[in-house]
Amino acid sequence: MSWHHLDTQMKLFSARLSSEVKLTPETAAKLATTIATDIRFLSLEQKSKIRATSPVSLKDRLSELQAFQGWMEEAQAIRNNPFVTRAQVLSQNYICFVYLPEACFRVLAKVCPTGSAARKCAKFLSDNPVRLFRNAIAHANWTYRSDFQAIVYWARKGSDPTELLEQFEVTHDDLHFWQALSRCVAYATYSNL
Repeated sequence: MSWHHLDTQMKLFSARLSSEVKLTPETAAKLATTIATDIRFLSLEQKSKIRATSPVSLKDRLSELQAFQGWMEEAQAIRNNPFVTRAQVLSQNYICFVYLPEACFRVLAKVCPTGSAARKCAKFLSDNPVRLFRNAIAHANWTYRSDFQAIVYWARKGSDPTELLEQFEVTHDDLHFWQALSRCVAYATYSNL
């Protein structure tokens, strides 16, 4: 399978992939191909660990991801409809920040070799600040900023349930980067296990 199209899409984020995820420029330029290779060359034991973490088959996970992609493409075709836009934001945030971390990224962060692109991306998508946003989405602690150019959310920085919620914002640019990375990692992973 060729990952050229997804590699090209992710090149838009090359600088961020290098500075925030700590990937080399060469890896950032071919991210989907590199992650697919990382996953393809895992040992049978490592692949078994990934499969064993979920009662849902990887085939079903990939099918759900493809259905989500189809919905996103349909939603993109409908312009200037605030109801569709909000449904798109809801579904995209759930899939990218609740569903995929639980189904994919946490186990990749544990199983993939240290220093691999798959592990670095999975850790980035499982740790703060993305984790804070994930928790806010999962616990309904978010809203749109008044100008709709960001999402305001509330989360605890740690895991202590008595810790007070803090307010954060995620801009459209940050959200776009996180969502694109999330989908790239998931597709490259599920297609190569």
